[in-house]
Amino acid sequence: MAPWLTVVGMGEDGLASLNAEALSALDAADLLVGSKRLLAKAPGFGAERREWPSPFDPLIDELIKHHSGHVVVLASGDPLNYGVGRKILQRIPVAEVRVIPNVSALSLAAARMGWSLPDCDTLTVHGRSPASVEPFIQPGAHMILLTDGDESVREVAQRLVRRGYGESPMTALEALGGPDERRIDFSAARVPDAPFGDLLTLAAACRASADAQVLARVPGLPDEAFEHDGQITKREVRAATLAALAPGPGQLLWDVGAGSGSIAIEWMRSARGARAIAFERHRERIGTIARNADRLGAPRLEIVAGLVPEILAGRPAPDAVFLGGAVADEAVFDVAWAALKPGGRLVANAVTLEGEAALIARHARHSGELVRIAVEELADIGGHRAMRPRMAVLQWRVMK
Repeated sequence: MAPWLTVVGMGEDGLASLNAEALSALDAADLLVGSKRLLAKAPGFGAERREWPSPFDPLIDELIKHHSGHVVVLASGDPLNYGVGRKILQRIPVAEVRVIPNVSALSLAAARMGWSLPDCDTLTVHGRSPASVEPFIQPGAHMILLTDGDESVREVAQRLVRRGYGESPMTALEALGGPDERRIDFSAARVPDAPFGDLLTLAAACRASADAQVLARVPGLPDEAFEHDGQITKREVRAATLAALAPGPGQLLWDVGAGSGSIAIEWMRSARGARAIAFERHRERIGTIARNADRLGAPRLEIVAGLVPEILAGRPAPDAVFLGGAVADEAVFDVAWAALKPGGRLVANAVTLEGEAALIARHARHSGELVRIAVEELADIGGHRAMRPRMAVLQWRVMK
């Protein structure tokens, strides 16, 4: 089927930003869809006009009804760079859609800053929690963020200050590419009192102080980075566990018996778009998991309270499963194993004899690897120093 829907990226300078192909699509359109701001930048065309609603999704059903006509959707900049193009292509086959991109705000920001775009971390906090910047706050990192404007700029700055990056230079770039473009330079610790505009892209060069909290994106954050009541997979075992779970972009983890949420949170920090569901029966730990997720950059972590295996039923099939609680419970294992996708990974850690016996029996049935992880740490003993062993962990790793 030939394309009936054209998604046109438009710059802040309106029609002057469009090439001949985009202008021809506008001339041929019988339905023109966009925000009030973008529609005002495209006067003089005879198509029916419709502003898109918020949320945008219901409008896609209306677009599909016009598949026999010529529909044009106006989008800001590059429609497939944090734009509406992604949502449209989730519902409408690519063969029916033509995308005509423009210069994105991220590219314009990199040009204004003189930064190489592939060397920057680019993300959006527009309509999303600013907590998502946390994994990208690293010494020497350059971030370019699409924002909601004033409030999100201030929260990103506050997060930099809280982590010890208060001297990080920041630049707010308003209305990039248009006649009202404006640049405001400041540091995270000294944000101007005057409000910022809505059409704003934020650039930040992370500059760590001597006492900055440096939290690497590789698994194995310090235990003290998490709020917990003692129910936490310790740092060294956690690093080995995440390596065995092998986080991948967009993949889903079930963290069963999540405790502090450390495994699920580090899974989400490790790969762009990685998702996780934390299952926890102790309700007092639910708030702990949520606070850890916000502070450590996993705001999209789904937290489910209740008893397993009942709360596992009906959940999206995972790419990986971690059994940190109820390890010896065969009903929990059976439900999790049945739900796991073919090729998925399951990792279970046991410290009790009952848990070890269950893992040994499952290994006999399903194969995989059994590994004992023993860690020793420094301790003071009668004025002397010695290495004191922690409880050893038996880890079972298996691919379905």
